[in-house]
Amino acid sequence: MIESLISDILFGFAGLISIINPFGIAFVFVERTASFSDEERRLLAKKIAINAFFVLLVAFFVGTPVLHFFGISIEALRIGGGLSVAVAGWKMLNEPDHAPARAAKPPFASPAAGDAGLAGAAASAGSMAPPTDAAAANAFFPWTVPLTTGPGSIATAIALNANRTHKLSAFLISGVASVAISVLVMAVIYVVYSRAGRLAAYLGPNGTHVAMRVSSFLLLCIGVQIMLTGLEGFLAPIASLPHAAG
Repeated sequence: MIESLISDILFGFAGLISIINPFGIAFVFVERTASFSDEERRLLAKKIAINAFFVLLVAFFVGTPVLHFFGISIEALRIGGGLSVAVAGWKMLNEPDHAPARAAKPPFASPAAGDAGLAGAAASAGSMAPPTDAAAANAFFPWTVPLTTGPGSIATAIALNANRTHKLSAFLISGVASVAISVLVMAVIYVVYSRAGRLAAYLGPNGTHVAMRVSSFLLLCIGVQIMLTGLEGFLAPIASLPHAAG
């Protein structure tokens, strides 16, 4: 039982971390919080990590029933989620370079945040809200969802427990593994985001800018890969129909 639990935790953690890619998003995080102090950035990282923990728990324990209720398949979730991630990566990748005075700009006025994010940034700028207030207002959207725990990681979390049995022992093991995975992911997100400023300082402005562009490209590729996985799962039964008929 213990070996099975450890195996489930390691498998789920590795899969989620590879999709979330906190090390890549960390460069975007630093670039978008250029006007924040180290303490403000640390508090924002803490909020994002806690939010991500609860998002994953909801996906683990409630995701499958919600999908069944609305008649949404895992494949549809992956295709739609991958498209959302790919669009966010594409917009960040093609965002024009800004002048050095960028620090005075609201840190969340990013095309990747969508119209809602732009409206929120404009409202923050109009009210001259300090960075701490902006961090609290934007910790969930867009930083937690979709940039950190986006559709790809949510679909993965749901898929990990999609075949959960109703046997008590298996359900308990799966539940403990889900909580442990969420805790580990939360810890990694907090550590990486809260210390991302040190890495950015080491790389310098140009190095950070290049790393942010590379991270945006990787985000685009991750979105495309999630879409391809969903399409593969959707088309596989169709491709096998002639063989079944023969």
